[in-house]
Amino acid sequence: MSIDPGAGSPLERTLDREYYLSEEIFARERERILFREWFCVGREEELPEAGSYVVKDVAGESVLLVRTREGGLAGHYNVCRHRGSQLVPDKPTGTFAGAIRCPYHSWTYTLSGALRTAPFLDESQGLPKSELSLHPVGVECWGGFVFVNLSPAGAAARGHTLAAQLGDITERVRRYPLAELRVARRIVYQVQANWKVMLENYNECYHCGPVHPELCRLVPAFKQRGGAELDWERGIPHRDGAWTFTLTGTSTRAPFAGLDQDEQVRHKGELIYPNFLLSLSAEHVATFTLWPQGPDRTTIVNEFLFHPGEIAKPGFDPSDAVEFWDLVNRQDWTICESVQRGMQSRVFQSGYYAPMESASLDIRRYIRERLGAEEPG
Repeated sequence: MSIDPGAGSPLERTLDREYYLSEEIFARERERILFREWFCVGREEELPEAGSYVVKDVAGESVLLVRTREGGLAGHYNVCRHRGSQLVPDKPTGTFAGAIRCPYHSWTYTLSGALRTAPFLDESQGLPKSELSLHPVGVECWGGFVFVNLSPAGAAARGHTLAAQLGDITERVRRYPLAELRVARRIVYQVQANWKVMLENYNECYHCGPVHPELCRLVPAFKQRGGAELDWERGIPHRDGAWTFTLTGTSTRAPFAGLDQDEQVRHKGELIYPNFLLSLSAEHVATFTLWPQGPDRTTIVNEFLFHPGEIAKPGFDPSDAVEFWDLVNRQDWTICESVQRGMQSRVFQSGYYAPMESASLDIRRYIRERLGAEEPG
């Protein structure tokens, strides 16, 4: 039997269980969110020169990103216009020798996606080259991060730019040199939980006291009053004598130049829907890209970014930050998987948000606006 706290209760209901368990709803999320929003897929540094390419799988759609001759980035569906063969079927990174050639019948495209040649066919025979460019994927960059949009015409028609999606976030983190940073370490996790469970978890610290004892020793504010009244815009203070997210709370690495006094000793975090989490310390940045695989499976790529000047120093070792984050991450993923298993119970219909979890209510709004989910009663 379910219990409804009723009017006047401080508890707000979450989305119903189907939004975390249903294959049908996940299919709607793919079409209305993952294929329509700007989806973070990595860093520009993955494409260092003209012809460099990477293949990314966005919720089951294969996307080909290419560095063009002009130095920009182009995005294409990884599908030849001739017979549908994948242009790059088996090598997720590499360099094209000036053009993209389909391995099936050798139709060849420019790096920007225009059809250049089709063997034994030409426009004098009626081949409409201008109509057979690769299917485009929108590409925009911010802070060295690459975002793709799998419905670029619709995004353009709606005026839905990456800048619009980022909103005030760019202003809040403007002093961090994100575009200059480079990835020094990467961890990939396979988590048996719905992608929204991870976003809800990131958006609250009510769980921090029970789940993250080591983190709360470093940042006592995370457990005070259940993580209520955390000032994320200013940043969260560490314990006395600590100033960054490492095993000791300190580092021999220098803080980023240009940070204000608070940012030199506080921690900031941003959630960029639908799939990007940004955690900012004074001398490194930890990023998380979520790659939904199904209603109960999510791949999470955690990358650690440092200033190139620090990376170049003899003896550079990011392990103090990486090992601390890995500990905290595994605690999070374990509890998220427990939530996913628990929601499958026949007695579970929906959960509740306590007042200190108010930021997690935003996922309810976000999904409802895009899927037409009804307001929970």
